Amino acid sequence: VQLQASGGGSVQAGGSLRLSCTASGSFVQLNSMAWYRQAPGKERELVASVTGGGTTNYAVSVAGRFFIAMDSAKNMMVLQMNTLKPEDTAVYYCNADIRRRWGRDSNTYWGQGTQVTVSS
Repeated sequence: VQLQASGGGSVQAGGSLRLSCTASGSFVQLNSMAWYRQAPGKERELVASVTGGGTTNYAVSVAGRFFIAMDSAKNMMVLQMNTLKPEDTAVYYCNADIRRRWGRDSNTYWGQGTQVTVSS
């Protein structure tokens, strides 16, 4: 199983960016997906998550500005980031909870990070 993240880049404060993450490989169930971020000198933190049923969860710092959605048919997730602030600058990581075989436990997978830089 692999997670391929795309998007990110540099933008001025107040701008928007869109991140995407696609899961590939052999699996039977994509339970949930999420974005985490890690700024220099800080711990990795949850930004937003979404379940296959569409339940979403957001960090307080991004609620109302970021929107996450999952397309289970395409095994992909997008994060629309609006009204970006300099404090949103970080490396963003894609995360997914995936079951590879029926009757087996699911596991957590991580994609490569993608840099988001917001200038003031």
